[in-house]
Amino acid sequence: MIKIFGIKNCDTMKKAFKWLDAQGLDFEFHDYRKDGISETMVQNFVNQFGLDLVLNTRGTTWRKLSDDQKEGLDEAGTVKLLTDNEAMIKRPIFDLGDDWAIGFSKKDQEGLEEKLLS
Repeated sequence: MIKIFGIKNCDTMKKAFKWLDAQGLDFEFHDYRKDGISETMVQNFVNQFGLDLVLNTRGTTWRKLSDDQKEGLDEAGTVKLLTDNEAMIKRPIFDLGDDWAIGFSKKDQEGLEEKLLS
């Protein structure tokens, strides 16, 4: 079973749900805001993808942080920041059972399709 992590109202998440449905793929959705998120979960994401991929620096939540808040963040501090501000986690994250995927750009979608449908 595919597990997808994110925020329900995110446009990228909606595209991912629609795509999964169109492929006839069953999935379980974990909504950070409804189902919660922990530092352990975020650390697992970082272990899978690296901090640079997990941290969404393009979103408004990140841009609203002061330079003081952004500077000098180590991995533990960033994991805590992401746990407290789930909107800063790149979406969606897919747990495919024996593999993982992150993001849903055209390139990400092609990689996901290759992993799921081959």
